[in-house]
Amino acid sequence: MGSWFSATFSALSNQQFRTVWVGTLLAFISFFMSTVAQAIVAFDLTGKNSAVGVVVFGQGLGQMIFGPIGGAAADRFSKRMVVMVCQAAITFAFGAVGVLLVFDWLTVWLLALSSFIVGSAFGFLGPARTSLMVEYVGPEKRGNAVALSQVALNASRVVGPAIVGGLIAIFFVREAGAYLVMAGLYAASLVTTWILPPSPRDGFRSAGRNVFTDMAVGMRYVWQIPRLRLFVLSYVVVIMCGFPYVAVLPGLLENELGQDEGALTIVYTATAAGGLVASLAVASLADSKLASIVYPAMALLFGVTLIATGLSPNYLAVIIVMFVLGIGSGGFQTLNGALVAQASDPEYFGRVLSLTFLAFAAFGLIALPVGLAADHWGERSVLVAMGAIVSGAMVLFAIAAARVSNKTEGAVAPLTGPQPGGGQ
Repeated sequence: MGSWFSATFSALSNQQFRTVWVGTLLAFISFFMSTVAQAIVAFDLTGKNSAVGVVVFGQGLGQMIFGPIGGAAADRFSKRMVVMVCQAAITFAFGAVGVLLVFDWLTVWLLALSSFIVGSAFGFLGPARTSLMVEYVGPEKRGNAVALSQVALNASRVVGPAIVGGLIAIFFVREAGAYLVMAGLYAASLVTTWILPPSPRDGFRSAGRNVFTDMAVGMRYVWQIPRLRLFVLSYVVVIMCGFPYVAVLPGLLENELGQDEGALTIVYTATAAGGLVASLAVASLADSKLASIVYPAMALLFGVTLIATGLSPNYLAVIIVMFVLGIGSGGFQTLNGALVAQASDPEYFGRVLSLTFLAFAAFGLIALPVGLAADHWGERSVLVAMGAIVSGAMVLFAIAAARVSNKTEGAVAPLTGPQPGGGQ
């Protein structure tokens, strides 16, 4: 037990990492409160799955536009400052929605605009914050640091929906109060970042190159390392094709199973609890060879349980299946981050991460057509189709991974063209 505990939480022995981790936990709680709150608000405004899709689309569009630039920015500028600016922007966006709800001025399009602002900030925030974590702990605990970030994420997926469900149930708080609490949590996260010292690589600059050249070099770097390329591509496909299930769940619960909005928070909590169990279970494997074996199994479990969700006969079955779905998705995300961190050189880490974060941008963009498809063909059919796509994709990934040489690859691939630290 002691060895498992020390291996699972080893990166927390670093004081700077602990500070980043606490701030990350606060931010994640706020974010996962927002995933429930915005789905409830969007669906209540119109009664359509497509309205939820529009709001999620706004966030995905912001991430898609600014994600690649955000990765390059994380490798060029002070990561601490990038994180602080983004946290301030998200605090403003959540606070503004809370005020609009207080005065009953909110529309779906204003909610989507707020979501776009949040998504744009995430395009910069995600790569910068994760890179900051990795730089504080050093290479020997790199995988564990990223895995513990996923532990914070999955813990927040349990706590966030529970908090927002409780706030919405209080008649004088409701959705407006929930959004104001979300803004307060992000403001607290901003304070934790402000007290941090500069990271070891905060002085790095890509001399002689512009940000778009940096983006191109980063993409070429990923493409020239087969192992890294497989991890990035598999992550994008699974997140893009599987995670839009969040645009379908409100309709599934209300239209197919006759549940009210409170049922959504319970389902999200069950999913998050499974994710937390998985991330804690695999965090100790993050820097071991077992990680690459467990990784595709977790993704396949995610795909199979998406199918099972669409076939579930009642609400209780959905809760049980979604707990198992959380295990698959949580284990997959935790190990992907760790494996990508291991396979990447720190000089490229922000740009590599930006490509994985683009998966969530793509998921946001696809949420709109998924919502429209659910309105047309039904929530069950869409969930089954999404699960089949994810499962098939992971079978192909496993076949491709088996063909990659077992010999250890260097973290730095031979590059042609502009080199880090050099001219064009």
